[in-house]
Amino acid sequence: MSSSKGFGPSRRGVLKATAASALAGVVLPQVHAGGDEIIKVALVGCGGRGTGAAANALNVESGQTRLVAMADAYADRLNSSHGALQRSNAARMDVPAERKFVGFDGYRQAMDSLRAGDIVILTTPPAFRWAQFTYAIEKGLHVFMEKPITVDGPSTRRMLALGEQATRRNLKVAVGLMCRHCDARKELAARVKDGAIGDLTMLRAYRVAGPIGSAHVGPKPAGMNELEFQIRNFHAFLWASGGAFSDFLIHNIDEACWMKDAFPVSAKGYGGRHYRGNNIDQNFDTYSVEYTFADGTKFFLEGRTMQGCAQEFATYIHGTRGSAIVSTSGHTPARPRIFRGQNQTNNADVVWRFGQNREPDPYQLEWNHLLDAIRADRPYSEVQRGAEASLATAMGRMACHTGQIITRDQMLACEHEFAPEVDRLTRDSAAPVVADAEGKYPVPRPGQETRREY
Repeated sequence: MSSSKGFGPSRRGVLKATAASALAGVVLPQVHAGGDEIIKVALVGCGGRGTGAAANALNVESGQTRLVAMADAYADRLNSSHGALQRSNAARMDVPAERKFVGFDGYRQAMDSLRAGDIVILTTPPAFRWAQFTYAIEKGLHVFMEKPITVDGPSTRRMLALGEQATRRNLKVAVGLMCRHCDARKELAARVKDGAIGDLTMLRAYRVAGPIGSAHVGPKPAGMNELEFQIRNFHAFLWASGGAFSDFLIHNIDEACWMKDAFPVSAKGYGGRHYRGNNIDQNFDTYSVEYTFADGTKFFLEGRTMQGCAQEFATYIHGTRGSAIVSTSGHTPARPRIFRGQNQTNNADVVWRFGQNREPDPYQLEWNHLLDAIRADRPYSEVQRGAEASLATAMGRMACHTGQIITRDQMLACEHEFAPEVDRLTRDSAAPVVADAEGKYPVPRPGQETRREY
């Protein structure tokens, strides 16, 4: 796993992108646009985020939706999700036993249960995103896919091409960067763009908390299949999720880039593993990244997952005429404010704050907007923006993991694909990363392995 390959598109990546282009085909007829008929939904990936996304889909008030199929690699996750949704949204559930699909090909069977113009939710670990999106396009389905939508250079190139194909086929595609749908942040972004704080001079963001998700995981239980262990603990493995960095820091990165109205062109970063105990995952405990935009503006990102430390989950921006808080308490409510100067601790310096006492839930708003676009048959694709946010995230992660300055173009062209055969995995397949004799997995070695992350 430690060989050093250079940057540049791989032959495999080019071939897969070329093969995927065959899906461009004939534009689909309009289905469900402007109609009152029920839109059917299939859920692929029945973890917590998938269950939440399905609930949001069923709670859209502008049009009737029904969940009619579910798929997951493992039956216990599917059944748990089905039970939760049945309790909360029984009236819009129609998932009998014959439309519960378990296994690595279950996503195909779930999508086969839909008609062209219905919606599939893709909330499996991010590594599987491009393969499942490919099949959704082939079936003529609108898509909601969770972030990040790519984890490395080859999957980003592939996803950008697939996004173009989906647009040509008049398919609507949403990406789960729900902060972009937040009304409070939208109003702040408009004011920043109009010069409310002058020219941006610096951006900074923090997501520093205790261990999160499955990012810290102990040894594999005896008797468990290696691939199953890695998929169930996907935040622990770079191939499956891009690790904790990609899966969790992407929101702060994306909302900062939104305020800047640009994505960074380079990144340098630092980090390390500290109090690991018996954890065998591939993550660092701390990450610190300096992103640079094309005009030289800096964006500083801090990530940490360590117990007993001060916590913060926020994004801030600073300009020549003032400063602003983009978010202060996680994803929602954001509670954005604009200050007349750089001191953000004095309420007397607040010159604007979002006017509503309660911010609408951005998780629900992103679904409302997707369904509105389908009903009105408006062009709607968040793929390019989602891919750019995922790429910027991977760029910062790779900078930390290699100890090198990584540019956007280098990240996009990097030939190291974490799991090039992910579309061929079966329950009995070998896992994309292998533990050593002590049960430990390869970890990044900044300065020693400089051309790839492990």
